[in-house]
Formats: sequence, C-alpha cells, structure tokens
Amino acid sequence: MKILLASKSPRRRKLVETFNLEVECVDIEVEEVLDHEVAADQVAETLACLKADGYKKTLAEDEVLLTADTVVVVDGKVIGKPHDRDEAIEMIQSLSDKTHSVYTGVSLRSSTKRISFTERTDVHFRKLSDEEIAYYVDTYKPYDKAGAYGIQEWIGMIGIDRIEGDYYNVVGLPVAHTYQSLVSSF
Repeated sequence: MKILLASKSPRRRKLVETFNLEVECVDIEVEEVLDHEVAADQVAETLACLKADGYKKTLAEDEVLLTADTVVVVDGKVIGKPHDRDEAIEMIQSLSDKTHSVYTGVSLRSSTKRISFTERTDVHFRKLSDEEIAYYVDTYKPYDKAGAYGIQEWIGMIGIDRIEGDYYNVVGLPVAHTYQSLVSSF
C-alpha cells in the first residue's frame, strides 16, 4: 500500500511515516470554506473530506489518499491557525486555565472506498502568565498550528496539566485510529 499524504505539516508526515508504508506527499489546492451550520465537533472531518474531494487524479489500486485537518474548540468556538503574533497570543490566552478539545478529522480514500472519522482529545492548560505566552509565541512562532501551540513544544511541556485522549491527535494525527482504519479497510 502507498499512502498519498495531502498535507504540508511536517509533523503529520513524520507520524504517517511510522506506519512503515511508502508515503508520498501530494499537493491539493482547496479553498477551506465551510457552511456556518457545521457543528464545531464536525469541522475538522468536514475539512478533511473537502481536501480529499480536491484531489482530482485517479488513484491506483495500491494507493490510499490520506487527508486530515485539526481544529481546537474552546468555549464552543472553533480556533484555527493564527495569522500573526497578536492573534497567536490571544488564542493561547483563551486556552489558559481552561480545558479545550482538539478534533482531528481524517479522510482515507482509495479507488474503490472512502472512510472518514473524527478523533477528540481534551487538553487542560494551567494558568499561563503573559510572559510565558509571549516567550512561546516569539520563540516558537506557532503560526502553522491550530490553537497556536504545539503540545510537543515548550508550552505543552510547561503548560499542560493533563490530557484525556490520544496525544498524537493533538500533534496532528490520531496515529492508532488511522493505522487501524488503513489495515482493516484497505
């Protein structure tokens, strides 16, 4: 089996490479625009499926297209990736001293089959100081990360009290669920 990974995330690629399958990164240009009526817990899976639909090449019999999207939901509001420093700081401040949910939606598509699913992990940050938040944003520049943070980086190490669910889901791909779906369905 060959995985066609439609993702620019280096973290997601490293996680997919742990499957010990051939992996090729492919580009998909899709405008990520959603209907406002999509429930917060379905946004990531809806976006993953939208990305999968954006791949127009014919898949070979041994190829599986893998698309994914990760969003953070806090206080019922979906948070994507920050556009700049101020937005990153604001996002992390909104997560400080709270529990939020990380949803990763995954779509797997072959020439004959398609499945998709959502994985949820709840993450609790302790109260973070303004200095800690500014240091993290200025040092790590988390502009390519949903919620403006990487659990595997400094802010995750010093700021997260606990998680409930799959750690790798917060990194960007629920590895166990994705692997089991691949081997059992394709």
